[in-house]
Amino acid sequence: MEHTPLTLLNLCTPLQYVRAESQDKPTVEGETILCYEVNPVQGGSIEPDRDRFLGRLLFIGQKPPEETPGGNGKKTKELVSLPQGDYLFMQCRSDAVLGPDEWLDLAIEQQKDGLWERNKPGNLLFIRFLFEDGAFITQVFRAV
Repeated sequence: MEHTPLTLLNLCTPLQYVRAESQDKPTVEGETILCYEVNPVQGGSIEPDRDRFLGRLLFIGQKPPEETPGGNGKKTKELVSLPQGDYLFMQCRSDAVLGPDEWLDLAIEQQKDGLWERNKPGNLLFIRFLFEDGAFITQVFRAV
């Protein structure tokens, strides 16, 4: 398992997903995004309390199918997105999908590094899972 150092990323285009009711385990074909609130007190701390770091899960998104959602009289699917903007960004490549404890550790490390570099991370945490170049990728985004 290897991860990239903290990067400031300008996401020029939003990444859109279809809202899902539950999170399927990421596979080589799928792409999933989770969006959590971050506890406002813990989200500004260089030494956050891991057990109180995450707030509520706001949404789960799955990569939309290639066709337009809701076409041909079908029920329109609700879209959710990772908005365009500036983000603190880290990613991890591994042979297996990271579990919640592992990606939470990555998010906390991202926050510590971001605060150390005098960034002010927002109160939303996005976790993106995908499969690329033969490895499972977990990406962590926090707006700045």
